[in-house]
Amino acid sequence: MQSILQETIINLQLAGYSPRTVEAYSYHVKKFLEYFDKEPAQITEDEIKQYFLYLKYKKKLSGSASAQAISGIKFMFQKTLGSDFKVFGIVKNPRGKKLPVVLTRDEVRSVLNRVRVLRHRACLTLIYSCGLRLHEATSISPADVDSKRMVLHIKTGKGRKDRIVPLPKSTLFLLREHYKRHRNKTYLFPAPGRGGGFRMEKDSIRPLADSSVQTVLKQAVREAGIIKNVSVHNLRHSYATHLLEAGIDIRIIQKYLGHDSIASTMIYTHLTPVISENVHPKINRLMAGLWQR
Repeated sequence: MQSILQETIINLQLAGYSPRTVEAYSYHVKKFLEYFDKEPAQITEDEIKQYFLYLKYKKKLSGSASAQAISGIKFMFQKTLGSDFKVFGIVKNPRGKKLPVVLTRDEVRSVLNRVRVLRHRACLTLIYSCGLRLHEATSISPADVDSKRMVLHIKTGKGRKDRIVPLPKSTLFLLREHYKRHRNKTYLFPAPGRGGGFRMEKDSIRPLADSSVQTVLKQAVREAGIIKNVSVHNLRHSYATHLLEAGIDIRIIQKYLGHDSIASTMIYTHLTPVISENVHPKINRLMAGLWQR
């Protein structure tokens, strides 16, 4: 069984899945194999059905965890074992279609104004004003910031797809102020040394920890008196919604977010009703005042 798990992990890596997806899928494959404690080739389709029902009604996994379990187990049977079952075409992805939590523009400013440490303020501002995922922001290199063209080059996007997004002037000023403190050539947001000293950041070989950014945001949200359930990813949702409200075309927003399908971006039309052009001036107006010296 261990060899099947290892082979599945290798196949996931060869198929180009991200490290996080490989980790999530392999975790659920491991739990599946431990549950039956026998060779996968001996597991019947009825047993697979019962296992999916067990996850749904007994374990009561969240929608995202259930989707990962189904996808991981399906991958193992189809790609590693070369077996297929009708159940994989029947079982539904249980993620649901919940609308994302979105902050207003005033709420975003209120939260960011309560982030006192410059590295965290700069990182969270970049995430919101460029619509980044958390890991994309912490992985950014100084070389990815093109101040002449006023764009940001995202090289660590989901699915390993590069993309270019507009960089607001106010965000650039903040990033420069932050960069002057450490001048690390590898990471725009290097992990701080012991005690958080900037001198240690210059030679850091690791990016700022995602968990530290999440923790700082949660604290700022509490201090701002906002009772919405907000994580860093909700800043990205807010960015997309605010761009739509400013009249920017949905397909342009799709490109900036790095969505493969327009269907993924269309969810924001449930939160706001408009569409238009002239992106750069509108983004600069939207993001003006996020950082002032």
